[in-house]
Amino acid sequence: MPGPERAAILLMSLGEIEAAEVLKHMGAKDVQKVGQAMACLSNVSRDKATVVMENFVSTLESQTSLGVGADDYVRRVMVNALGEDKAAGLIDRILLGRNSKGLEALKWMETRAVADLVRNEHPQIVAIVLAYLDSDQAAEVLALLPERMRADVVMRIARLDGIQPAALKELDEIMEKQFSGGNNLKSSSVGGVKKAANILNLMDSSSEQIISTRIGEADGELANRIQELMFVFDDLAGIDDRGIQTLLREIGTETLGMALKGADPKVKDKITRNMSQRAAEMLIEDMEAKGPARLADVEAAQKEMLAAARRLADAGTIVIGGKGEEMV
Repeated sequence: MPGPERAAILLMSLGEIEAAEVLKHMGAKDVQKVGQAMACLSNVSRDKATVVMENFVSTLESQTSLGVGADDYVRRVMVNALGEDKAAGLIDRILLGRNSKGLEALKWMETRAVADLVRNEHPQIVAIVLAYLDSDQAAEVLALLPERMRADVVMRIARLDGIQPAALKELDEIMEKQFSGGNNLKSSSVGGVKKAANILNLMDSSSEQIISTRIGEADGELANRIQELMFVFDDLAGIDDRGIQTLLREIGTETLGMALKGADPKVKDKITRNMSQRAAEMLIEDMEAKGPARLADVEAAQKEMLAAARRLADAGTIVIGGKGEEMV
């Protein structure tokens, strides 16, 4: 069984409150995958459940709700875990995404398939499609597009100031014809400088630098506006102590140690000052014992920490006082 299905069986066996507590410690993408698997569960056999959870047989015997009223269960768990507002959009994607069509269906496609679908379209069409996607998925698609068009697409995303519903509906219908879909249009508010900054934030450093340089050459003012809204690893030093402590609870020790290799001393100091003395010493000892690491691995760990920080900021749990944001 795929990992999300195994996790779904486990969580649906634990009960709503316990499942919600587990989901609170997972990233948004993982919550989405597991939530979708939970929504799709039906008629889970005892043998299948036992294989997944050898040590939870007694719990399974007292839990008989697997696959029964799954949609309502998912709604309750998501709301308990994420709150009403944050859960609303995710619930729609989980419960409605199984039958999504048109532009909305792109969010459920493999990244490479989306890139293949749009790579021969006009850059303005590509920009609208990427602006409609979640920033992390858009960043992955952008990385798969020809290098010559990436900067142009990001500039067009940054210059988007919404799009007329009729035009978005027409684009939705075009996408529908390409893979036999329908129309699940939900919003016409796409694009903008912040969206462009979010997408660049989630790309690897070398690609981000190339694109930013080309945007600067074409439109220096726009490049500055995008740069001001980008949140980079060094900006973690600007988060208050309570925010850093909250962030550290979301990050595994392995990821943290990898992310801090070669980091600015201010960031290292900020992190270690918000750990217990023993934990900080163990972290430093572990980093030294492991020696040099590949730059790609360090950047990936830093991106993971930044993504967690953005999730917490979007939820109002922490405040990011990075570039472009005055604090009083």
